[in-house]
Amino acid sequence: MKIAITGATGFVGRHLARSLSYQGHELVLIARGLDGRDRTVRRVHGAQFHAASVTDEEALVRVFEGCDRVAHCAGINREMGEQTYVKIHIEGTQAVVNAAQRTGVKKIALMSFLRARPDCGSGYHESKWSAEEIVRSSGLDYTILKAGVIYGRGDHLLDHLARSIMTVRLFAQVGWKDEPVRPVAIEDVVRIFEASLAEGRLSRRTVAVMGPERLRFSEVVRRVARAAERRVYVFPMPVWFHRALAWVFERVMKIPLISLAQVRMLAEGIAEPLPGCELPAEDLAPRRMFSLGQIREGLPDLRAFGWDDLRCGSRRTV
Repeated sequence: MKIAITGATGFVGRHLARSLSYQGHELVLIARGLDGRDRTVRRVHGAQFHAASVTDEEALVRVFEGCDRVAHCAGINREMGEQTYVKIHIEGTQAVVNAAQRTGVKKIALMSFLRARPDCGSGYHESKWSAEEIVRSSGLDYTILKAGVIYGRGDHLLDHLARSIMTVRLFAQVGWKDEPVRPVAIEDVVRIFEASLAEGRLSRRTVAVMGPERLRFSEVVRRVARAAERRVYVFPMPVWFHRALAWVFERVMKIPLISLAQVRMLAEGIAEPLPGCELPAEDLAPRRMFSLGQIREGLPDLRAFGWDDLRCGSRRTV
């Protein structure tokens, strides 16, 4: 089967690409080509890489030609210049749908967010919801995966938590109330994508993708610290404090320690699906626990944040 993946150099996209490649599928990998954190994904067996914007419909038409399925994983968790939520999540999804319709693609699997919804005051949540609605109304077969906190090798959660703990042994909890999350392993997310794309399952369904454990975020932090063999002291700070920090981090760090969208997510919790979501079938339900062994498999090289993590810092070689 020939499958296209947008956002192929991102966290979910590159894990999905490698797994589908191992199964012998022909892949078309699409990304802007600016993410240099893992260039090896461009050379996975049976894959062609195309540097193209997800908003360039004509370019997508050219690369979708002959594809049976599309995994739409492209997305952002902060806005930078022209890379806005409207442009990437809404205009990009419309371009993907249009190109899929023009080239005879049979199905789209969309990566969305567990708490995405309209009229909530968050550009991230609202734009993700709009993307879902575009896919649902496309006339194409589809599966929408609404995931919460995804973790694994090369993610944002384990990478930034571990490196933050290596830098300073203090962690400011978002808000006075320690809201719950349900961390889901990337392997479980990929398995559901594969069931949709390669096996034709979950047709016209919107699926909540959550890990098997419901944890307070402070416990997530402490488990990552234990896996990294570091002691951490967790204390609460008001949401406005984290919004201010996120505003600064988005402007000075290449990859912010936390974004404004992520502050909103953690402040309201990421453990409850919204109405309209179904749970995956029993054999697809995420099983991997947020255990020390599972965390260690996904931990990055343990180093503190430094000068080269800043936008004004020296360019890191890749």
